[in-house]
Amino acid sequence: MNNYIDLRSDTVTLPTPAMREAMAKAPLGDDVYGEDPSINALEELAATKVGKEAGLFIPSGTMGNLIAMLTHCQRGDEIILGKHAHTFLYEGGGISTLGSVHSAQVWEQADGSLALDDIEAALRPDDVHAPRTRLIALENTHNRCGGTFQTPAYVAAVSEFAHERGLKVHVDGARIFNAAVAQGVDVKALTGPVDSVTFCLSKGLCAPVGSVLCGSREFIAEARRWRKHLGGGMRQAGILAAAGIVSINEMVERLAEDHARARLLAKALAIHPQLVLDPGSPATNMLFMNLADGFEKDAAQVTDALRERGVLAGVTGKRRFRLVLHYWISDADVETTAAAFGEALA
Repeated sequence: MNNYIDLRSDTVTLPTPAMREAMAKAPLGDDVYGEDPSINALEELAATKVGKEAGLFIPSGTMGNLIAMLTHCQRGDEIILGKHAHTFLYEGGGISTLGSVHSAQVWEQADGSLALDDIEAALRPDDVHAPRTRLIALENTHNRCGGTFQTPAYVAAVSEFAHERGLKVHVDGARIFNAAVAQGVDVKALTGPVDSVTFCLSKGLCAPVGSVLCGSREFIAEARRWRKHLGGGMRQAGILAAAGIVSINEMVERLAEDHARARLLAKALAIHPQLVLDPGSPATNMLFMNLADGFEKDAAQVTDALRERGVLAGVTGKRRFRLVLHYWISDADVETTAAAFGEALA
């Protein structure tokens, strides 16, 4: 890592020494031909981990979500998703620009869930004037709602609701393992009921590149065609998959350490009257907070002062911060960050 304590995101993580060694030794082949043994092993491992029949290695979570939605939907279909969903806010509008798929946005509850009554209200009638409702998309953990997680009971309820009406459910599970670890449940409790799920290898799991999309064999076969359309077919990509295998095997359970450090940092920052932490934050590895009303500095000024003290903080609004804990943040870094905030707020 660089000399900064980088809390802007868990996307800044670097591969661990074990990953670098695995990458150097990875057996390789041509993945487009289905001949890369490391890719094949990763896809099988990922699918088994989340309780699905098959997996597909994708360069990014954004591409994974896009492929999932293009696979589930046809031109003119509609997806129900959250107003603050990453797919809606931060993925370039790809479902509409590349897939001609419409979206119906529903306001999330405080925990990032979509109320079943709100989902039902968003369903389209069978009418030529309306697009066909085809898919419900969830996000777990939910980034913009504070890194909150959805429970197994909720995921099961949404899936049952959808399947009774002939709809599919996709989960943007970029940080699905954070959600599982935070609740002390097997990740399959969060992924088993849904039709497809993406998860990132390159965030808290520390791999340098990639996500995996998982679902039924039939679904993944069609998704593979969409990956090719979008230019996501890679060749000797097993050098990346090798790091992903280490991620899944070695980095999941230790996410609890990130959650614990997030709580430690929250406790240390809560003593400052200039900061107002979100209620219940952190739920996982993300800490959200605002500057108190009447405090004369804005978030940009505070982050400039933090940078001078060796700390990089995320800004999500004029007076709002997001701090993300990850593998490369130590207990000592938490103490240094707390002290830096004290000085920056003075």
